[in-house]
Amino acid sequence: MFEGNSALGFCMVLAIVLVTTKLFGLLFRKIGLPQVLGYIIAGIIIGPAIFGDFCGFSLIGFEGSEYLCFLCLPKESNALLIFAKIGVLFLMFSTGLETNIKELKSAGLASTLIACAGVAVPMVLGILIALPFSEIGLGVTNIYNCVFIGAILTATSVAITVSVLKELGKINTKLGTTIVSAAIIDDVIGIVVLSIVTGVANAGSSEGLTGFAWFKAQWWGTIIMIVAFFIVAIGLGFGISKLFRWLEKKWPNTHRLPVFSIVVCFIYAWAAEEIFGVADITGAFLAGIILSTAHRASEYTDKKIEVNTYTMFAPVFFANIGISSISFAEGMSGWLFLFAVCAVLLGLIGKIVGCGALAKCFKYSWRESATAGVGMMARGEVALIVTQKAIEAGLPREFMLMTVLLILVSSILTPILLKVLYGAKKGTPPADDGGTSVEEKAA
Repeated sequence: MFEGNSALGFCMVLAIVLVTTKLFGLLFRKIGLPQVLGYIIAGIIIGPAIFGDFCGFSLIGFEGSEYLCFLCLPKESNALLIFAKIGVLFLMFSTGLETNIKELKSAGLASTLIACAGVAVPMVLGILIALPFSEIGLGVTNIYNCVFIGAILTATSVAITVSVLKELGKINTKLGTTIVSAAIIDDVIGIVVLSIVTGVANAGSSEGLTGFAWFKAQWWGTIIMIVAFFIVAIGLGFGISKLFRWLEKKWPNTHRLPVFSIVVCFIYAWAAEEIFGVADITGAFLAGIILSTAHRASEYTDKKIEVNTYTMFAPVFFANIGISSISFAEGMSGWLFLFAVCAVLLGLIGKIVGCGALAKCFKYSWRESATAGVGMMARGEVALIVTQKAIEAGLPREFMLMTVLLILVSSILTPILLKVLYGAKKGTPPADDGGTSVEEKAA
């Protein structure tokens, strides 16, 4: 009915996206589910996935479609993709800013190994379950798609875990600190794994390439470039951290700090993908970690960036997933749904078994080990980001169904199971079982 490729037309697109994501976000928060899941459902509802495919009409659609839409965007809407890209970079940058380096260091060997198991076991299970499903673009002939499935299952939602532990008053216990630290490390490892997988998946296409482009197209060149990126980025990070500490002393709590921080975020994201062949979200995340060492400046910057991120850019990113990536009429099949259910089950079991087994090795009780596994089970925005990057690297868009189902099921089960596990031992905490807080043990 109306074109959305003009400036004012796109403003109407943003208006519809923002109001629907906000309403669904509030609704999902009311029923105890993550708001980001509400954002995706909002995108599905206003986009072509339901009303366009089944009713012949949608609020937001794309030019050339057979159905009617209130606002029609160009087939590849650059404006919507740009807003979504800024949203995902801000999300990962903010996650990096909130990462506590000292907490990660103090978490010790237990959290690190639990996180490694939380990545390795679901990834292996994801690859194995994908191998028999050659009918839907997986199998041995599409091995990189199988690896992408495994990479998607590695993600953990720090936000969901932290919110539940805070609600239960267990965030500062020994076990709670271990779970949160492991969840943070899990996401770091998962993002690095994604960078390696996407880099290697895109390697080998060296026909007609020469020089540096040919070097980056080789699998071994990809690995060298990934290592080089982290060396260069961290090396420059020491100077950037000192610069921001100086800026914070000279101009404390001024808007120039967030502006310069965003500049660093965008440069790191661009350099990561365009020069080194690493996922841009890895660059944004690492920029946030580097700036997190300038503590006061990072806290002020995070507050300012979060306003823009969660007011506009993040809702657009999550809604765009529903608008452009999910269609229930095209590409969906019984095989795909069966695979999604199997992958979700193995993704949940993989976290519980992998993380729980490592926790048991560090002399946690069986119940505490199960609690650690369940605490690492939740999936959220990182799983969506990883899925989106995998789709850009060649994974069929229909597999977003698996991620949405994984987030929905894990988001419902994690709070329930954590409350049951903690409630089961309420009032009878052993002297040194993780029920004692860090502050009490220090005293």
